[in-house]
Amino acid sequence: MSPYLAEFFGTMLLILLGDGVVAGVLLKNSKSENAGWLVIVVGWGLAVTLAIYAVGQFSGAHLNPAVTLGMAFAGSFSWDLVPGYCAMQLAGAFAGAILVWLHYYPHWKKTESQALKLAVFCTAPAERSLIHNVISETIATMVLILALLFIGANSFADGLNPLVVGMLIISIGLSLGGTTGWAINPARDLGPRIAHAILPIPGKGTSDWSYAWVPVVGPLIGSVLGVLIYKTLFL
Repeated sequence: MSPYLAEFFGTMLLILLGDGVVAGVLLKNSKSENAGWLVIVVGWGLAVTLAIYAVGQFSGAHLNPAVTLGMAFAGSFSWDLVPGYCAMQLAGAFAGAILVWLHYYPHWKKTESQALKLAVFCTAPAERSLIHNVISETIATMVLILALLFIGANSFADGLNPLVVGMLIISIGLSLGGTTGWAINPARDLGPRIAHAILPIPGKGTSDWSYAWVPVVGPLIGSVLGVLIYKTLFL
């Protein structure tokens, strides 16, 4: 499998399982309806773990433009590959969101809330204050990149790294995800948001494009800051 196809498939799987658990918790008449935030956070952590297991050997399983940017900025990934990786991550996230829509097809009509339907696809702030929302996404992604660099500096038994990264996602979600839903991944938010905009979802409302830049800009800033802090303090 080529690295680009791996990034597409891995990100598609990530969104299918990640947005899938959100759909199960939020959409009407799902058997897991109202299961709560903890289920969503753990579901996302497991989604990341499985996606890394699936394609890590082929592409390094970035699955996230912020990770790709961070690794390139850190000098461990070629800048020439950055545009292609990011494009395939965005496309994979878009495709994964379509699969979630298909999987939960009968539930969209049963769900009245436009906000809940949108939340299946992309993030939204608990308190809408764009500058503080950007700060939240920046801090959470900074922690993600720092932690990935910490993990990379240690030796683990073969096959353990994806589990460690999945636990990292759960930790960030539990501790820092309550403000914005912890996108920490521009593709994870933008690809499904585009899918929401074009899919024929009954009573879906708007895709909240006025907020869409926050989970893109915040993670990219946080990625660079994470690398800078690591290089300054830990090398």
